[in-house]
Amino acid sequence: MLTLLVVRSGLTEYERQGRIQGTLDVPLCEDGRLQAERTAGELQDAAASISGLYASDCKCAQQTAEIIGERLNLKPKLLSKLANLDQGLWQGMLVSEVKDKQPRVFRKWQDEPTAVCPPEGETLKAAKTRIEKAIAKIKKKHKVGAVVLVLPDPLAAVAAGMLADEQICDLWQPCTNGHSLWRAVQVPTDS
Repeated sequence: MLTLLVVRSGLTEYERQGRIQGTLDVPLCEDGRLQAERTAGELQDAAASISGLYASDCKCAQQTAEIIGERLNLKPKLLSKLANLDQGLWQGMLVSEVKDKQPRVFRKWQDEPTAVCPPEGETLKAAKTRIEKAIAKIKKKHKVGAVVLVLPDPLAAVAAGMLADEQICDLWQPCTNGHSLWRAVQVPTDS
């Protein structure tokens, strides 16, 4: 059995401001670096069983993965299929702006995100397909042990929910209040 440790990249200034980041390439803020350091320390306890470190190719995920990789003595491998959810014309906007300008769409996005596609953005179905392809590649290489996946939000929430077979909800609530940024999910592999 393979365990995927889905790690949400550290906080960015956009997320701190309540902006929709999507595929915009935003670096970690200072709090995000501290979160990544704390997460690296938490993962160090499981380091013996960790055989791989993969990350989205966006700046905040790369920076988080580099911090984790230094602590675990692993070199991050970047996968473009793990790019963040493209939120189209909403990217860069404050969440409150979308809520004020498009209240029905906003409510539907929070209640049933699979039924909404941001204007000129990507559907959750398309994002899930990308995630599945990336994970299939990882599962071919790693059959047992643990592998770290560093993903920006909301892709981290989508991936963790998908892997744990859970309903996806509120994708615009980043983990910022000292909560752990990672979650372990066991996935079967082909022998």
